[in-house]
Amino acid sequence: MKMINIVSLLVILTILSCNNQEVIHDQREVVKSYKSVKLEPKEVVLSSTYPATLKGKEEIEIKPRVDGFIEELYVDEGAVVRKGQKLFRINSPSSKKSLDDARAKYNTAQIDVERMQALVKKEIISSVQLKSYQNRLESAKAELKQAQESMSWVIVTSPVDGVVGTISYRLGSLVNNQNVLTKIASTTTMYANFSMNEKQLYDFLNKWKGVTKLEKIANMPKVDFVLSNGNRYKERGEIQTISGVVDQNSGSVNFRASFSNKSDLLISGSSGKIIIPEVFKDVLIIPQNATFKIQDKTLVYVVNNNKATQKLIQVKGTDDGKNYIVLSGLNSGDIVVTENVINLTNGQEIKAILN
Repeated sequence: MKMINIVSLLVILTILSCNNQEVIHDQREVVKSYKSVKLEPKEVVLSSTYPATLKGKEEIEIKPRVDGFIEELYVDEGAVVRKGQKLFRINSPSSKKSLDDARAKYNTAQIDVERMQALVKKEIISSVQLKSYQNRLESAKAELKQAQESMSWVIVTSPVDGVVGTISYRLGSLVNNQNVLTKIASTTTMYANFSMNEKQLYDFLNKWKGVTKLEKIANMPKVDFVLSNGNRYKERGEIQTISGVVDQNSGSVNFRASFSNKSDLLISGSSGKIIIPEVFKDVLIIPQNATFKIQDKTLVYVVNNNKATQKLIQVKGTDDGKNYIVLSGLNSGDIVVTENVINLTNGQEIKAILN
């Protein structure tokens, strides 16, 4: 009986020993898998955005050249006008009186010359005396021409193609050459004005090839304009000028970009955003969730020989807010863990599953 119990005990211990060895063996065999990515050079475009205000290429003040009352309005605010198109008619009594006086003076001088010519033919007066009357006629003719020209100024016309701004004076208003009746914004080309602070300016200029500011401007990319409703304007523009003076009040430097506006969709005085693209070629891109922070340092896990190794890197965010451009610390062909990096430890054995 004792012999049977001893045999049974030995069998039980043998089974337990085998089971323990299997558990230990299984634990050694368990290596966790992690999604990873193999880095390859790519091209990515980043954008810088700045608030901007639109203004017509030309914004011309319209003033009357004669004194008087507004008698006729031919256009309304916001109207698209062409060069030479009528805008206002001024009732100018002083101009009319000047024209009447000049015409009367001319008629009198002409009659005097005709009368003197008859007397010269009869040899009653000399040709020298006639000459003085002819001179008076020429002077009266010049005065009449000037008065007629002044009278033509009662019709105020547009000096350029453009859009009518706010009309400051209406029918019956008394106006003179000091009053701005309205402004005409020439909008076939629109200027988008925006600014940067000093640091942004120097960082921005360093991105482009060239020694002088003009050379750098020539190498800058075309820019986009986003309307106030969030839509992107279909025409692309160009940066034309950068101010050479820092505004002492704001500490900023002014930029100007130009856009074609043949469709008249851009409105002078409206606001929006300038978007300046920057192309990065042959760069490495990693997901933001592949990174983790230790103090102010950015790190990733790189898989070498099935082991996760921490690497310190420098990165720059992309426009989508999901990825980073790698500035330093990684090479093409590196395999980077892209999930659950917070649970990894340096040197841990893992299995990389490439996306």
